[in-house]
Amino acid sequence: MTPLLQGRIAIVTGAGRGLGRSHALELARHGARVLVNDMGADRPGSEAQAVVDAIRAAGGQAHANGTDVTDPQQVQAMVQQAVAQWGRVDILVNNAGILRDKSFAKMSLEDFRLVMEVHLMGSVHCTHAVWNAMREQNYGRIVMTTSSSGLYGNFGQANYGAAKMALVGLMQTLALEGEKYGVRVNCLAPTAATAMTEGLLEQEALDLLSPTSVSPALVALVAENAPTRTILMAGAGSFEQANITMTQGICLSGAELSANVLARRLGEVADRRGEVVPATGFDQLRHEIAKAQAQRQPAPSSV
Repeated sequence: MTPLLQGRIAIVTGAGRGLGRSHALELARHGARVLVNDMGADRPGSEAQAVVDAIRAAGGQAHANGTDVTDPQQVQAMVQQAVAQWGRVDILVNNAGILRDKSFAKMSLEDFRLVMEVHLMGSVHCTHAVWNAMREQNYGRIVMTTSSSGLYGNFGQANYGAAKMALVGLMQTLALEGEKYGVRVNCLAPTAATAMTEGLLEQEALDLLSPTSVSPALVALVAENAPTRTILMAGAGSFEQANITMTQGICLSGAELSANVLARRLGEVADRRGEVVPATGFDQLRHEIAKAQAQRQPAPSSV
């Protein structure tokens, strides 16, 4: 195996077990030095230390950290720990998360806020703490952990799905802002058997969904030749790219520009033939303006 990350410095949040643990071990296997973050079930950093011990036993370099990613001051200190130890941060893997699954009718606002705080704001805090330094060093790799629950929805996960889709929007914008500074930002949408998914899937399916089948995707998203603005789905050895597309739609004007006409023609709007992926939100705006201008041009004379 050729190491893809030799000498790179990585922070992985929520890395005490499950996917985060697998990510940290795989990053180290590819030569990265890893700050393993996890609050721990018993005491801060306890589970992270076990992962550090495993990395060191295999000949790698790692340190443990028990930061709560919802606390921006703690996050700043976590980043400073990595910088003090190794001089910089090249890779950030935003993996920390929790579940508070209930149908929306039964979900408390507190459970909604808590999931948003850990998944979304935790990722924001960590990314904000490394962003300017990555720009200044003209190098950075950042991964947000999204989910099919955000991309496509899942019953009982309104809070989780909202947080995970918000991370896609965050990634899309940061990838644009970071591109000229060598900072590449992507989303990983994993499907894996972890403590967070216990009881949600049958055992036969869980046996296929090892976290180790996902972590190669993580490494690909933070390697030297990593893409940017990619939503990579991974599970059970399968890898797919998800895209947010736009149909060709229709353009209405004059008397036809009404709710009545649109309601009748929504099937045409939904027709996926010729759908596109806009490069930016502004490109989507230009697309609509161009369609409207084309419709308003006078028909060519037949004379």
